[in-house]
Amino acid sequence: MAHYFEENPTTPSDPKSISLRVHGIDFVFTSDADVFSKKKVDFGTTLLLETATADLHQRCIRKGRLLDLGCGYGVIGITMKRVFPAMDVVMADINQRALALTAENAKTNHCPYVSIVSSDGWSQLTDSFDVVITNPPVRAGKKTVFAFYDGSFEHLSPGGLLYVVLQKKQGAPSTLAHLETLFGNCEIMVKEVGYWIMRSQKAK
Repeated sequence: MAHYFEENPTTPSDPKSISLRVHGIDFVFTSDADVFSKKKVDFGTTLLLETATADLHQRCIRKGRLLDLGCGYGVIGITMKRVFPAMDVVMADINQRALALTAENAKTNHCPYVSIVSSDGWSQLTDSFDVVITNPPVRAGKKTVFAFYDGSFEHLSPGGLLYVVLQKKQGAPSTLAHLETLFGNCEIMVKEVGYWIMRSQKAK
């Protein structure tokens, strides 16, 4: 069975058009077979976007380097670029079909100035970031998910922020414990219908 975290999906293409409204902005995304949340933008991603955008606005953070880690077809990174146009946005994923969709969706949603990187987790990412946002690939296993967090800690600038969404039943409590150990802090920002939005900040 194919999974969205595979590098080269083999399931025949079956594109879908998906509409989304975040922060008063309308978006249209194309998804496809063998990418995450192919039929609609999943609730966790929407909740993560709403929470992170509100938090960054409250903190008056509107510039810097932002990474959408495990970007899928680009929903998080493209939305953040539209909401925070002065940010330098990078989107990374291992799935080549998802990356092609990300490039297409960036054009559709008027985001020509974003960077799209083919990377298995952090393997091809060497820069530092001020913000990392991820809806991690839980089906890839705990080792892969925790490697997302470990790499985020390593690559975040001092004072940098990591935002994560997970369902409680898919490992949110163990993520909370790991991030508390790794960063020395982790706040549960929102709990809604089984989803936890968590935020950690690297020490300055």
